[in-house]
Amino acid sequence: MKIGIIFGGFSEEHDISVKSAREVAKNLDTDVFEPFYLGITKSGAWKLCDGPGENWENGNCRPVMLSPDRNVHGLLVLDQGKYETIRLDLVLPVLHGKLGEDGGIQGLLELSGIPYVGCDIQSSALCMDKSLTYLVARSAGIATPNFWTVTADEKIPTDQLTYPVFVKPARSGSSFGVSKVAREEDLPGAVDAAREYDSKVLIEEAVIGTEIGCAVLGNDQDLITGEVDQITLSHGFFKIHQESTPESGSDNSAVTVPADISATSRSLVQDTAKAVYRALGCRGLSRVDLFLTEDGKVVLNEVNTLPGLTSYSRYPRMMTAAGLSRADVIDRLVSLALAGKSR
Repeated sequence: MKIGIIFGGFSEEHDISVKSAREVAKNLDTDVFEPFYLGITKSGAWKLCDGPGENWENGNCRPVMLSPDRNVHGLLVLDQGKYETIRLDLVLPVLHGKLGEDGGIQGLLELSGIPYVGCDIQSSALCMDKSLTYLVARSAGIATPNFWTVTADEKIPTDQLTYPVFVKPARSGSSFGVSKVAREEDLPGAVDAAREYDSKVLIEEAVIGTEIGCAVLGNDQDLITGEVDQITLSHGFFKIHQESTPESGSDNSAVTVPADISATSRSLVQDTAKAVYRALGCRGLSRVDLFLTEDGKVVLNEVNTLPGLTSYSRYPRMMTAAGLSRADVIDRLVSLALAGKSR
């Protein structure tokens, strides 16, 4: 099976995407799959390369594009002044953040007619925008933090806020541009920091509780979950992918799998994660991040439709703890993508 693996991109999560692709490459069964690695540089150039290794951009690469023409059903590769075509059976996007996780690449793949792993255009766009995620989740009866949105020309609703609050880009990944604000005078600076990543800013009240994650895999009603994980903080707040050497761990947090919570709470977290996944129309995979309060209530934090697959990422660790290796997860994602396209 010819499988295109797209990685890199020109979002702030470029480097994380490359690391995720390396783990995919390590765990891909080459007896079953023939991989074609499509790297997108930080400037937006597409290259067909040997793999996502160190300095992949400077290796044996050729210019390539994913054709929107369904008759091509794959790649156009520039070689010695001429284009050759490579038909693909499936695409695995290993892209995070803008244009990788927000419906952008999914739209191109829909035009191409090639089956692809992960959420479709609509659910990708919904989950990328945290304010829309909350609105849809609330309509499904799922608890969310109180929140406000501020666009470029809007006034900050300072008279409505109870501190502390978190200020976030509404449509960005990881923890880029996120601040915890305890005083009103610090709010404008936090909003400006968030606006470096998105013109739409989300302000939400802090939820007092334990940060919990749940990995979900599947389509429609046929869903499985990984072991629930738990984030323990020594200070500050959880900033994923902000460390200089994340492989060595974080300076203020530790992730425990499985979470140190009761069996009742674990089931509630997993059931809530599935409900969120279905309400937002997710398919393939997503990591649902939640809060577990002291009184046993579960509150939604956010949904990642293409969660990190790096050596230190939470999604594969949760699945491994539930008995599914990275290779197992890849195989299941391919099967789900093909099954979803055949409906």
